[in-house]
Amino acid sequence: MKETINHAKEKMTKSLAALDKEYAAIRAGRANPAVLDKVLVDYYGSPTPVNQMAAVSVAEARILVIQPWDKSSLKLIEKAIQASDIGINPTNDGNVIRLAFPQLTEERRKELCKSVKKLGEDCKVAIRSIRRDAMDKLKAMKKNSEITEDEQKEGEKKIQDITDRFCDDADKAVAAKEKEIMTV
Repeated sequence: MKETINHAKEKMTKSLAALDKEYAAIRAGRANPAVLDKVLVDYYGSPTPVNQMAAVSVAEARILVIQPWDKSSLKLIEKAIQASDIGINPTNDGNVIRLAFPQLTEERRKELCKSVKKLGEDCKVAIRSIRRDAMDKLKAMKKNSEITEDEQKEGEKKIQDITDRFCDDADKAVAAKEKEIMTV
């Protein structure tokens, strides 16, 4: 029973971590190197993340600087950024690539907030699905006489408490990201 609860807790932790990773990739008007996490450069025939080919740093509040270790890859990185869905045109001066993040419009902020809420809701759905699987496992254990009815009830209560805590954490993450987007 304990391993069922721990397994559910571990999966819920991973769901929350995935949500945090998604939120890191949402640009909120500030320069954030995480927006480049999904950008892959075709480097000598293999897709390579930008952060493995170059030093990515924040020069100013809204400017990212990408300095490749291999100068010949400058054009490849620039092309990959243009082909990606981050929506920013890179400027290449021959040594580094600069990404200037424009100020967000009110309409764009509201769109971002909607997508933040949807990601948060998807995370909570995943957490509740994990809860359901764990509850089913406890019922099967009870049916096979591996645990008593009291142990089943106790396990279900623990799983529900864990689920509630993780759903609250997801809500807090949504609220924090919305606040970040609306106050930039």
